[in-house]
Amino acid sequence: MKTYSIFQKMWIKPLLWLVGGLFLGWLLFHQTTTSKSEIKELTAQEVHAIWTCAMHPQIRENKPGLCPICAMELIPLRSSDGEVDPYAVQMTEAGIKLAEVETTVITKGNAQKTIHLYGKIAADERRIKTQSAHYGGRVEELLVGFVGETVIKGQVIARIYSPSLIAAQEELLQAKHLNPAQPTLVQAAREKLLQWKLTNRQIAAVEQSGKVQSVFDVTANVSGVVIAKRVNQGDYVQQGVSLYEVADLSSVWVLFDAYESDLPWIKKGSAVSFSLESLPGQRFSGTVSFVDPVINPSTRVAQVRVEVANKGNQLKPDMFVNGVVSSALPKYNNGIVIPQSAVLWTGERSVVYVKTKGAKMPEFRMREIVLGPALSNSYVVLEGLHEGDEIVTNGTFSVDASAQLDGKPSMMSEK
Repeated sequence: MKTYSIFQKMWIKPLLWLVGGLFLGWLLFHQTTTSKSEIKELTAQEVHAIWTCAMHPQIRENKPGLCPICAMELIPLRSSDGEVDPYAVQMTEAGIKLAEVETTVITKGNAQKTIHLYGKIAADERRIKTQSAHYGGRVEELLVGFVGETVIKGQVIARIYSPSLIAAQEELLQAKHLNPAQPTLVQAAREKLLQWKLTNRQIAAVEQSGKVQSVFDVTANVSGVVIAKRVNQGDYVQQGVSLYEVADLSSVWVLFDAYESDLPWIKKGSAVSFSLESLPGQRFSGTVSFVDPVINPSTRVAQVRVEVANKGNQLKPDMFVNGVVSSALPKYNNGIVIPQSAVLWTGERSVVYVKTKGAKMPEFRMREIVLGPALSNSYVVLEGLHEGDEIVTNGTFSVDASAQLDGKPSMMSEK
């Protein structure tokens, strides 16, 4: 028994060392059960993976890290299948719905430019009359006391005491009394009063009464609305001084401000429709009668004038007006017109995204185009598109962002 115990102790220690060595070797040299093909695929992915920044897609790195511009964590660049056009961006149906991407098939049509103008109502300058004093004196009474009052032709609007008119009446009475045989003197005295705008009735009344009138009426020369009052009661006025300004508002001007870029499309005779906020639901129309040939150096606009009849005096001076001018462009008839939302403009070039025909999954490829005149919400396309092409008209920025993340040509790419 003693010999067996000694023998047992001699073998236990080497056995433990052997087991420990085997376990340590397993830890050091153990390999996973990954197949050689999987290892090769992972290695290829690591070698060819490209890392980019979601905010700065121009960043390209061959390993993960942080963006050198914004310090955001880089993300792996998505790779596409070999069948996909290397210059096209591919999106899933779910991605298209999420990004609200809409496409439209291009058709040819006639181009029409719509110009929005803003302006105000103004009195016709040719219908503004000055009511002046035909003789000097003191204003005894003003029968029209405020601006905005309506007057009728022949209406008495003021009364003036005039020493010179008194002297002229005395000359008439003396000529008629002292020289009845010389009618030329009487007629000359009458003519003098007529030149001061006294009526034949007023002169006849003086002759019949034989008395000199000290105050005479001033009557309106025109019907209209008083737009300016120049004197007050008790003022002394000289012959020819303006008492009132009266405007005939039966016809008014609509003055629009047109920018330099709009002037080539506005001509004399162009049809204009306009509305006023003060008259909701009503639409007025007219034609351009005058385009100012001089640009205002301060506002950089030129005035466009429209003359309209003012029935019921609905249109009042200084009312604000919104107008629309529609101008046909015969030069671009039967041309291609696309919505402005379809165009990405970089300042140097204009691009759109065209949907690839016959692709298994929706594909969009960037195409550079040449734009013509800008219309109200669209552009005329001179080069780059053809009838039947299907382009992105909504969600264009989303498609471009996807192209940038895929490393495909985009609006940010160099030519």
